[in-house]
Amino acid sequence: MLTPAEVSWIRDHPAQLAELSAAVELTPATAVSDAARAAQLLGEYGRAGLEVVAARAKAAGKIPPHWITDRDAAQQATDPLVAAHRARRVAGVLGRGARVVDVTCSIGTELDHLARAGLAATGFDLDISRVAMARANTGLPVAVADALAPAFHPGNTEVVIADPARRNSTGRITDPDKLLPPLGRLMETYAGATGFMVKCAPGLDYSFHDGPVEVTSVDGHVKEVLLASSGLGLGARRTATLIRRVPGSTTGRVQVDTITDAAGEIADADIVTAPRRFIIDPDGAVVRAGLVRHYAAAHGLSMLDPRIAHVTGDRLPEGTTGFEIIEQVPIKKAGRALKAFGCGQVEILVRGVDVNPDRLRAGFKLKGSRPFALVITRIGRTGTAFICHPRTTG
Repeated sequence: MLTPAEVSWIRDHPAQLAELSAAVELTPATAVSDAARAAQLLGEYGRAGLEVVAARAKAAGKIPPHWITDRDAAQQATDPLVAAHRARRVAGVLGRGARVVDVTCSIGTELDHLARAGLAATGFDLDISRVAMARANTGLPVAVADALAPAFHPGNTEVVIADPARRNSTGRITDPDKLLPPLGRLMETYAGATGFMVKCAPGLDYSFHDGPVEVTSVDGHVKEVLLASSGLGLGARRTATLIRRVPGSTTGRVQVDTITDAAGEIADADIVTAPRRFIIDPDGAVVRAGLVRHYAAAHGLSMLDPRIAHVTGDRLPEGTTGFEIIEQVPIKKAGRALKAFGCGQVEILVRGVDVNPDRLRAGFKLKGSRPFALVITRIGRTGTAFICHPRTTG
């Protein structure tokens, strides 16, 4: 943690911070010498300076390199690709200049992207030091206020954004009523707002929410579940947003694939087929959003079973990884089949069957030299295994 006075000093002494950054190694073995060097260079601000330098190193690529932050705030900051996507989406729906208030703004990550998208962004936070950091980082209007006691009239802004704390001293919080502040109280507080968005952890059970839900992933890793108010005009009830960095891009270009339930229900008969050339384990955002059928339909794929999140197709969608099928066998014969192919290393994926991949792999006692993949799934009431070539990308 930093005090407001420390934030002000660090803001006004960027050259000294740069000198400290070049002088320390930030390893467990150099912790004592790093602290001594920080005290030598920055005097009474050595501890704070070292905290900022360490936080910047830990958050490299996540926040601008010159920002003021501590390690806790850096860890909690929204992924920049997710924040940029959300800002563009809000600006696209409401138009540039729309008023957006982030009531849990922390160090200003979300605010910065909102402003870059042309929105009139204002921030609030209960922590006075975080407010000082957000002001220094963004140059935007930020003030101290409790998210449950807003210092503005919710009806006078187009969108209110909140990001309740997802961790406490015992670990990750998945109960909506135990978030900080509690989700129910947040929604009650801003019931009069034209639009409301609350960012939640990927594991949150959002079945209670009647409004739009967006689940977002970056490079296959689910980052957040976003709950929105129906009045915001986001359209679909459920959305899965898949953000992928374009390999080899020197400009940070990304590919965004959006799957929604706008097409309505998809019947089993229209989406379930026999196995095709490839098996695909869908992105976690698709699974968490309950949109496996819609994902399959959007990409010309089908499902092996209507209740299991494995899809199959004659090709792999661009940027998607999957497995080319060699042979389908009973699960009990999978080890024998792998040995017959000369398998030495195997990637195992399991859905719908009570099988421990690590124990299964150890039990195979493979001694070959060739890599393969094994996809274990359930079709109807029967577990089955697919011997596949190694994971490949479309």
